Parts: sequence; C-alpha cells; structure tokens
Amino acid sequence: MADMVRAMVMTAPRTFGMREFPRPVIGPDEGLLRIEACGICGSDVGKDKGHRGQRGLPMGPGHGPIGSIEEVGERAAQRWGVVPGDRVALEILIPCRSCDLCLTGRYMSCKNKQGSYGGYNPGEPRLNGGFAEYIHLHPNSILHPIAKDIPAEIAVMYNPLGAGVRWSVHLGEVGLGSTVLILGGGQRGLGAVIAARAAGAETVIVTGLSRDHAKLALAREFGADHTINVEEEDTVARVREITGGDGVDVALEFTPMATEPVTHAIEAIRHGGRVVLAGLKGGKAHPLNTDLIINKGATVVGAFSVDARGYADAIRIIESGRFPLERMHTHSFGLADVARAIETLAGEVEGENAVHVSIHPERG
Repeated sequence: MADMVRAMVMTAPRTFGMREFPRPVIGPDEGLLRIEACGICGSDVGKDKGHRGQRGLPMGPGHGPIGSIEEVGERAAQRWGVVPGDRVALEILIPCRSCDLCLTGRYMSCKNKQGSYGGYNPGEPRLNGGFAEYIHLHPNSILHPIAKDIPAEIAVMYNPLGAGVRWSVHLGEVGLGSTVLILGGGQRGLGAVIAARAAGAETVIVTGLSRDHAKLALAREFGADHTINVEEEDTVARVREITGGDGVDVALEFTPMATEPVTHAIEAIRHGGRVVLAGLKGGKAHPLNTDLIINKGATVVGAFSVDARGYADAIRIIESGRFPLERMHTHSFGLADVARAIETLAGEVEGENAVHVSIHPERG
C-alpha cells in the first residue's frame, strides 16, 4: 500500500480539492478503514451551498461510509470485535464513552465528543471523512458489521435508512395500525416509508413536488398507500380526506429549507398525535401556532441524527432483502467527482433525476 492516501477536502462552499495525506501509523487502540462507498445526503448539499455556515472549514466531508478493516490494533480488534477484512458501517459521532450521558446510553448528547466523521473537527483536515480512500478510526469509533455480499451502493444506504427507522419508529412511535404522513420523499423519506411498513403501519402518505414524481413513484413501490403532489393538492385537506377527517397518528417532517410543511405536519395530525421534525431549514425561523399544538395535545419531537439502534435495525432490513433498495440508487461517482455528485443529488444537473448517490473511491 502507498505511503500517501487520497481524500477530498472542502475548503469553502462549492469548493473541493483532492489532497494526499500520510498513511497513519495504527496504534493498539486504532484502526484503518478502506472505503468502499460513501453516500451523499441532503446535509452534504446544504454544506455545499453554504446553508449550514462556514464553521469547521476546511473539512473532510462524507459521513455515511462503509468499508473493510485494513488494519486494526490489538486492543481495538478486541473491543470492536473485528479482524482485517471485515466489512463495517461507521457511525458519524465519536463520543467520549465516559461521561454520564454516554454511560446512561445517551451518547448522542455526549458532553465531550471527540469529533465526528465527515463533519466539524477542530484543526486541519485529516483522514476523517468518507470521501476518501481510507478513514483513520478513532479508538471511540462505533462500528456495525454488515454482510459482504450486498452491493456497496445498497449497503451504504444504512445511513438514510437508519434515519428513516429512528425518526419514524423510534421517535415517531409508528407501529401496528399507525397512520403516517411523511412530508418529503427524499432518501430519508423513502427510508421512513420502508421503516413504517416494516413496523406494521396501516396507512402511509408521502408528499412531494412535481419534480419529485420519480421519488413518489418509488414511495408507492416501497409501500406508500397515497402520494400527494403539494403543488397540485392541499396537503392537509387531502390527508383529512384519506383519514376520514381524523388526521394521522404521526407526521414526519423531512423537507429541507421549506418551512410551510412544519405547519402542515401539525395541522394534519389527529388529537393526541405526534410530530417529528427532522428537516433542517438553514437557520430560518418559522412561526408556530402553539395554541394548535396545545389544543391537539400534540407531541412534537426534534430528530437529531441516528443512533446505534437505528443503524442496527436499518442494517437488518437491508440484509433481509425484503425491499427492492436497488431501485433507490440512481448514481455512482468516483472520488474525483464529489462536486459533480453533490450537484447531481441537488438536482442541478440537467437531465438527471437523482434519488440516492454514492461515492466509490476505487473508481477514480
């Protein structure tokens, strides 16, 4: 293996450059992950457009990689339960594993985070992003085994599907007989359709724009009972019609930047219903009718990232082969084409209708 390895670095919004980094020397508590693929999600698009600010630039982006263990220290191998050649999915956060929050299972709120993969990390960029040939595994990394016989572009869907599982089932409490409204039919919205169906939801409704016709078709293929084009129909009125005037048990708000769907989510639930907010708005404020929340006895939950349970459940769904996930993957790119890949997912490349996009370092 070469002494230098390649990684893409983001220096400013819409500005990427390939850099070479020394191959790290792996200590007894560390590891080296050879990247097979890394998915691109809406947060990558937001960073690319500058919607999430300049904090942390330059940075090594890419926070949903899968790969195989290239090297692993003796203590790390024992702690993670891996050997060279094992295929794993990598969680975004690197918790301290020692604070009271970590020790009580709430590591997502860790007070002393050691950083994150593909996100903000103080100091100069290093091998800690998924848009690279390798990732240097911190001792506190959280790894999940995943079957080797699944194509890389499908296996890497553990990230958006993990969000769909956690946000709909774990936070939204979707279960047997639930009626569910999913506002936004992107990767995570489609993941929520799959998760809701796996959990036994009775009725699943998905919204989208006219340009989302392919995503809405996929939603129906994955199990959505109804889809709503919000440019042609009134979302709340249509939901009332579908549910016989009752409203849904759970509304999941996944739309990026748009604020009106937040109001639609609250208006569309039944009395005692639940709203999960997961669509980032780039810091934009949105007025809420709190009387409506109070008078409905509604529960409103903020969804932050994905935890180990969400990832593990998503991987089980992927490995089951129950859903035609290959229909969700639309584009694969090499490492040198990260900028083009993000533009494609953002819908900025004429003639391309992207749903799930992934980076594969071995393709150049």
